Amino acid sequence: MPGPDDIPLPNLKAGDPGMEGGTPMSVGQQEPVHSKVAEDLEHVFDVPVNVSAVLGRTKLEIGELLRLGPGTVLELDRRVGEAIDIFVNDRLVARGEVVLVDDRLGVTMTEIIKSDR
Repeated sequence: MPGPDDIPLPNLKAGDPGMEGGTPMSVGQQEPVHSKVAEDLEHVFDVPVNVSAVLGRTKLEIGELLRLGPGTVLELDRRVGEAIDIFVNDRLVARGEVVLVDDRLGVTMTEIIKSDR
């Protein structure tokens, strides 16, 4: 699995070739390219985030919830084989599939959700 050091990003240090006013410019390009190197992001690599893989949802009344026991099957709003939602800090960032890796469940991302921000 690629790590943060494997991210191929341009260097943004002032004085580097292709820099004008601290913003990288490509040859023949009118607008600046906005990107960062992995080293510039290193200070956030150890920030904890909450990642959730949601298989599906259902609504229950409190009485139904209290009657649940071991072996109870809940019907979810998704079908078998349908993509699951992947949230980071309660924000939808991707969709994926459940996979089995060495007797453990995992998730593989199949679609990145672009934000409007």
